[in-house]
Amino acid sequence: MKKYFLTSAQIALILVYLVIFAGAFVRLTGSGMGCPDWPKCFGYYIPPTEQQELLFAAGKEYDKGQVIIKEEALLVAKNDFTSKTSFDSTNWEKYTKHDYAIFNPIHTWVEYINRLLGALAGIACVITFILSFGYRKENKKLILLTFLICVLMGFQAWLGKTVVDSVLNPFKITTHMLAALLIVALQLIVIYTVKKHNKTLVFNQKFNWILAGALGLTIIQIVLGTTVREHVDIVSETGAPEIMWLQNPTIAFYIHRSFSIIVLLTNLYLFYLNRKLTLGFNKINWVIIILFIEIISGILMYYFAFPFGTQTIHVVLATLLFGVQFYTILESNNKKMLF
Repeated sequence: MKKYFLTSAQIALILVYLVIFAGAFVRLTGSGMGCPDWPKCFGYYIPPTEQQELLFAAGKEYDKGQVIIKEEALLVAKNDFTSKTSFDSTNWEKYTKHDYAIFNPIHTWVEYINRLLGALAGIACVITFILSFGYRKENKKLILLTFLICVLMGFQAWLGKTVVDSVLNPFKITTHMLAALLIVALQLIVIYTVKKHNKTLVFNQKFNWILAGALGLTIIQIVLGTTVREHVDIVSETGAPEIMWLQNPTIAFYIHRSFSIIVLLTNLYLFYLNRKLTLGFNKINWVIIILFIEIISGILMYYFAFPFGTQTIHVVLATLLFGVQFYTILESNNKKMLF
């Protein structure tokens, strides 16, 4: 079991990041309500590709829970039945969790793939939890951590359901993102715990404190970013063109934009300390590269009217930045380092 544990944990982490990417792409394409029900999609395990499949048809076999769109409303089959020539309302009940009843095949399949990746990530986390029992004698903490990750993945699935039921409530979307970061952090702890560390890193208390502060700044920036995104979503839903999405931004946008300077300077100082004191934390180089690309994507969104893909890149890079910084903190607190 030990032999495959690390590989399984790493695969689970990659899948979680793929889910984050897919979730960002869902928001980019406005596909959040592509599947208006949960866990199925329009009552199907494999969603339809044409609206015709969601319209009432005579002589068709319907399964319990299957969904159709009729008169701009979602109707759910009460039981298994075969439809007659005319529509019989007694076989159907209205979907009551929300009144969103629009079918867009692209949105539906983007959201469906997002859910599939989430399911795969969940399965990978469960497998990692099972494999963690190989460490039950020497490190029971791994069993607890991997179990907690599974619980959080279940919470994420439930939260995803409530996001759909609430027709994409902004607060719940933000909570969804923060929960994903917590999962990433726990997965990195698991991976770091079992991974062999051959590099010699030099402990420096000043570097450690600033690194912890930099991670805190990143989390604040992510929260501010989701607030800005909520405003953008509201404006975009009015049908306004991209050039107008940040024409009258909230104060959160200006704080988010200005705060990025503090984030950059803090991490540049860490880069300087790492080089000057020869501490050996090479992942700080990754942090700087990610930050510069992140800032460029932000500039492109604001000054060039949200070029396609920049929003997704911006979100995914923020989570990657968090992951690299958190892993560097784990390295900097390694008890085996030279003092």
